[in-house]
Amino acid sequence: MDTFFTELGARVLERWKRENFSLEKFPEIARTALEERLPSEHVNLSTFIEEFLLNDDQPLQTQSGFGQPELVAYDHPRFYIQILVWMDGTTDIHQHEFSGAFHVMSGSSIHAHYAFEKSQAVTPHLHMGQVSMQSIELLETGRTVPIVSGPSCIHSLFHLDTPSVTVVVRTQNDPGMNPQFNYLPPHMAVDPMFHDTLTMRRKQLLDLLAQMEVPGYGALVMKMLEDLDFERGFYLLQHCMGQLGELGGFEAALGLFESKHGQLAAGVSATLEEGLRRDNIKNMRGTIAEPEHRFFLALLMNVSTRADLLTLVAQRFPDEAAIETVMRWALELEEYSEAGLSVLDAVFPEDWEIDGAEHSNLFQAALRHFMLGGKKLPKSLSALSKAQSQALQALFAASSLRVLVV
Repeated sequence: MDTFFTELGARVLERWKRENFSLEKFPEIARTALEERLPSEHVNLSTFIEEFLLNDDQPLQTQSGFGQPELVAYDHPRFYIQILVWMDGTTDIHQHEFSGAFHVMSGSSIHAHYAFEKSQAVTPHLHMGQVSMQSIELLETGRTVPIVSGPSCIHSLFHLDTPSVTVVVRTQNDPGMNPQFNYLPPHMAVDPMFHDTLTMRRKQLLDLLAQMEVPGYGALVMKMLEDLDFERGFYLLQHCMGQLGELGGFEAALGLFESKHGQLAAGVSATLEEGLRRDNIKNMRGTIAEPEHRFFLALLMNVSTRADLLTLVAQRFPDEAAIETVMRWALELEEYSEAGLSVLDAVFPEDWEIDGAEHSNLFQAALRHFMLGGKKLPKSLSALSKAQSQALQALFAASSLRVLVV
C-alpha cells in the first residue's frame, strides 16, 4: 500500500471520527486534508503505478468503469480514496450520491457547474426541467474542489491533458441521495443506473434490423412509439435518431412522440439536438491531440456565451488577445478534403462562384466579423453577397462554433 495515501486516509478518518462521522462536515474535512499535503506535490504517478503493479498488498478494488482506470488507494467501510486516470475523458453532467473532495494531481480540466430547475418527475428515473449553467472555470494542477452529494452539486469535467489524474476522497455513499442523475441539457435528468432489459433487447433487435437493411425499419419504430410510454419512447427515439435521420424519418417520429405526449415532450427536441452537438464535439476530440485545440473543443462544448469563452481563453493564454488566440486556432484547424475547406464541422460551400484560393481568407474574415458582432460587412468580405454572408453566419451557427457567432 502507498504510504502517502495510507497516511492521508488515517488523517481523514481521525478528524471525521471526532465529528461523529457527520456527512455534512465530510467535504470540508476531505478538502482540508488534501490541501495540507497536496498529492500533486508529493506523489509521483509513475512510482505509484509501479508499486501498484508489483505489490499485492493493495486495498480492495471496485468493479467501477469510471476512470481510465480507477485505482483505489485507501479503503475504509465509511469512505475511500480513489485515483482516477483520464486519457480521453469527458464526464457527463452529473450529481453524486457521495460527498468528499477531489484534487487535480496532474493535468487540467474545464469544470462547469449547473442547476436543474422546474423539475417534474415523469418516472422515478426520468425528470423534465431546465438545465442551466451557473459557472465555468479552469482547474489546473494543484486545485482541490469539495463534492456535496445530491442536486446542489451538479457538474461536468472536460479533461484537457493526456493523462489527467484526479485524487478523490469520498464517502461510500450518502443515504437518500439516489438516484445519481445525469443531466441532458437543456431539459432532462435521467438515471444512468436504471436498466430496462426489455428496452435494451428491443434496441439490439432494431440495430440488427438496421444492419440487415430490412425494409420497414422506420414504420416499425413509428408503431412502437404509438404504443410506448414517455420514458421508453424517449429512449427509443434517442437510440434510433441516427438511423431514422438517414432514412428521412426522424422528423415524423419526433412529431408523433410530441403529439402523443403533448406539453410533457416540449423539451425533447432541443435535448436530442444538444446531445448530438455534444457527441459531435466528443468525437472530434478523439482525432485532435494538440492541447490548445483540445482546450478550444472543451470551451465549444461547455461554454454558453462568447464572453465566457473569451474570458477563459484570456485566463489560460494571457500573453495574446483572446480573439486573436481563437482566430489562430481556427486557422490551424482548417482542413481541405473532397467536401472542401472546413474548420472542425463548419464547411465552406463549394458551389459558390468564388476562387478556391480565397475560401480560407473569406472563412477567417467572416468568423472574425461575426465574433465581433458586426453588422456592416467589412472590405475583407466584399467578395460575398449579403445572402452569402448570411449563409455563412447560419453555417457557423449550425456548427460546433455556434457560441462564437450567436
